[in-house]
Amino acid sequence: MAPLRKPMAFLKKDALLEVSYRFSFVFQFASIFFSVVMFYFVAKLLGDSPHVRNALKEYGGSYFSFVLIGIAFSNFLSVGLGSFSSSIRAEQMMGTLEAMLVTPTRLSNIVLSSSQWNFTFTSLRVGVYLLLGVLFFGLDLSGANVLPAVVALLLTVIAFSSLGIISASFIMIFKRGDPIAWALSTSSTLLGGVYYPITILPGWLQVISYLFPITYSLRAIRLALLEGAGFAGISHDLIALVVFSVITLPISLIIFRYAVQRAKKDGSLSYY
Repeated sequence: MAPLRKPMAFLKKDALLEVSYRFSFVFQFASIFFSVVMFYFVAKLLGDSPHVRNALKEYGGSYFSFVLIGIAFSNFLSVGLGSFSSSIRAEQMMGTLEAMLVTPTRLSNIVLSSSQWNFTFTSLRVGVYLLLGVLFFGLDLSGANVLPAVVALLLTVIAFSSLGIISASFIMIFKRGDPIAWALSTSSTLLGGVYYPITILPGWLQVISYLFPITYSLRAIRLALLEGAGFAGISHDLIALVVFSVITLPISLIIFRYAVQRAKKDGSLSYY
């Protein structure tokens, strides 16, 4: 239990801080409901036309099911890109980051533990999206293959976290503005198949879309949850996510270590 003591302390601290803002905590779940309702009626507007069903035939033909999973699981993209920099900013503003870095706690432990509540809370939000869809809006997950979806989700978290750590490194050095997070978030939303299948994009944009991990993660999760695909059915997507994670995670930690050393040298570690 000793190795888990520090991560659990981080998790408890962040959870208590989040729950202390009761109105904000409740409002986030209310916003999920309104988001689901909005896309439900968008799906109604599109109807059950042959064009829509043909574009979505790989995922069962239902636009509402397609987009609900897209907006739910794209939350991990947002939290992966933004949670590390926001957590680091909070620690800097409270003056605790520099104090933590002089303790025996490993740098990687500080980086990952500081954002675990954000990922935990995002997982809860995703569960609420799916629960609302199933209970009130006809989302059919009866044939879902949960284990491949969970594996795809774990690889998704690792991939997005790597990008978020690089983003946090950038903002630790330059203090203002983070073009990495903005560019990745915007491009992933546009090209990653969050709101529409990438097959409707021009051919050259489809090629570019495969450079983003969200393309593989959403496809794998949708196939597993909506079509009951097993590991064989989403193997190419899982392999792509593994390759992306193996390459970017160690690189991101190296970059972050450099950013910390640079900030220490400049004497700017304790302010944002």
